[in-house]
Amino acid sequence: SAIAREAGVSVETVYKAVGGKAELVRAIYERGLIGRQQASVYERSDAMREQETNPANILRYWAGLIAELAPDVSPIRLLMRSAAAGDPELADVLEESDNERLQRMRHNARFLAKRGYLRAGVSAAEAADLLWTCTSAELYELFVQRRGWSLRRFERFVGDLLIAALLPSGPNSR
Repeated sequence: SAIAREAGVSVETVYKAVGGKAELVRAIYERGLIGRQQASVYERSDAMREQETNPANILRYWAGLIAELAPDVSPIRLLMRSAAAGDPELADVLEESDNERLQRMRHNARFLAKRGYLRAGVSAAEAADLLWTCTSAELYELFVQRRGWSLRRFERFVGDLLIAALLPSGPNSR
């Protein structure tokens, strides 16, 4: 009702246009995933990685995308996490979004493995877990919201972390 009031429409209009609370949260989250440019973050990520041959540049670019999305997406994810405890529909939205994010990170990790970029001993599954963690709302919340890091510092940290954890040492890793 607060959304309908703010928009100057009836509650029924909101339900017809979007659905209930869970559908509204899902729609806001999915809009946040697009990012602030014309092409979605996923499209930009895939296009860049096909052209780039330096794995460190790829990981730094991905860190930039994480930092781009985090201010918009992390608050939504944190809200979903908080509300999920008492709302089964929002719990489902949270679980679906976690699974979708994990699938995307598996996609990225398979790309890194296929290109031979991963450090010896790092599996694609491990790489996916690390990428999944670095894209979590919780990591952003801890460093930026709680510790007061700038978005640029957070981006550099994520890029450095991904490079150190996933790539072999050497000239192409920095």
